[in-house]
Amino acid sequence: MILASFLAALGFFLIVGMSSFVRSRGTTADYYLASGVVHPALVGVSAFATNNSGYMFIGVIGFTYTSGLAATWLMVGWIVGDLLGSLAVHRQLKLRALQSGELSFGGLLACWGGREHRTVRILGAVLTIVFLGAYAAAQLSAGGKALQSIFGWNAHTGAVLVALIVVLYCLAGGLRASIWTDLAQAAVMLLAMGVLLWAAVDGLGGLGASLDRLRAIPGHMNWFPDDLLIPGFSGAALFAVGWLFAGLSAIGQPHLMIRFMALDDPERLAHARIWYYTLFAIFYAMATGVGLLARVYLPELASLDPELALPTMALQLLPALVVGVVLAGIFAATMSTADSLVLSCSASFTHDLAPRSTRSLWISKAVTLTVTAFALAISIAGPSSVFTLVILSWSTLASVFAPLVVVYARGGRPSQALAVTMMILSPLVALLWRYFGLHEHIYEGMPGILTGLLVYYVGARLGSAPADENAALHGAANKLASDQRSESKVC
Repeated sequence: MILASFLAALGFFLIVGMSSFVRSRGTTADYYLASGVVHPALVGVSAFATNNSGYMFIGVIGFTYTSGLAATWLMVGWIVGDLLGSLAVHRQLKLRALQSGELSFGGLLACWGGREHRTVRILGAVLTIVFLGAYAAAQLSAGGKALQSIFGWNAHTGAVLVALIVVLYCLAGGLRASIWTDLAQAAVMLLAMGVLLWAAVDGLGGLGASLDRLRAIPGHMNWFPDDLLIPGFSGAALFAVGWLFAGLSAIGQPHLMIRFMALDDPERLAHARIWYYTLFAIFYAMATGVGLLARVYLPELASLDPELALPTMALQLLPALVVGVVLAGIFAATMSTADSLVLSCSASFTHDLAPRSTRSLWISKAVTLTVTAFALAISIAGPSSVFTLVILSWSTLASVFAPLVVVYARGGRPSQALAVTMMILSPLVALLWRYFGLHEHIYEGMPGILTGLLVYYVGARLGSAPADENAALHGAANKLASDQRSESKVC
């Protein structure tokens, strides 16, 4: 029964994605950007499903299981930081996408000032492929862990299954297929997490009894971890602000930014935000609740693998049919992110690295297949922790792109040398922060992003940044809006 309901849900996702082929326009602009005509509600729901990946079902649940109530700061910081980033850059991002016609996030940054920075384009593409490939691998690993926990299958089996389904509907419809399936997947994700939270609370005798059981676990309901980098209020505040930068890091994620680039009208951005942040907050709150309660139901996982908490709880608490739905929810989350990651990597390769003569639809699809194989290889051979792999990729890409997009969106125009310096020093600081173990106290994206902004400030003070060019942006964007449906233009 579990397998039947699970396979039925997967079949439904596949049908939805494949059906997008009927709306395909047969161009690379349609394949990578859905021709820039996506309704704001679809943008919001798709961004929600893509951001809340298998990492949420597997990684965040495991992190909350281990960290207790202190993990709430991850949720609060992530959502608030994400919103602040959106208010700062999304509108300018869409306007610039209209002006340039670029199909990749890195390519858009390389052309933001009106003249192409070729080194920025190449460096951005290489880093996107490497770290989004690792991020995609984490999604495949999350699917593998879910199948291993419920069916006892080899962990690599689930990874192969996710990769196969993603390839099939991505090849059929590109970003449009991804967005259409995100709509179905978002519904299943919310249903799965909500049902499991309700069953967990009900199984302990209600909300009051559940809170009593949670408080009985030593340290589990502390608002902050005991091993803060700086003791006291200052350390607690720094810990919370660090996770705010994790949310701000969303503006440095190509697979998320491409959805806002695909929005049909920048004037309807607020509509997309309502859908995105409402669903995001509801889902994250439910995931945190499940992670906290998992410690009550499964104390033995503390010495095993906490990232198996959600599927193990589902088996313990739910009927077989519903377990299949929960498993489908995990796979929905992994696929909704994995397909976006794969497409962003493919766009970076075909539009930022390869010669212009190779930008055909069939070559784009061949690259998509190759990128998926690359991610699958990392999934099989790489680290086993989904949380570690996602946070590493997320923070590194944030350090590469977030400072640059903030600077551009707020009117700065760094020279190519200054932009490249920002893109190299920022992730280097973030990686060193993690290497020395400081990420256990403060999210490594915070020093990474701040380093990039500091490098720009110093460079601008030394005269490296030309004057603001924003005055012409809105007029140029409006003039080019009707042409945005065509293939990518040069800067």
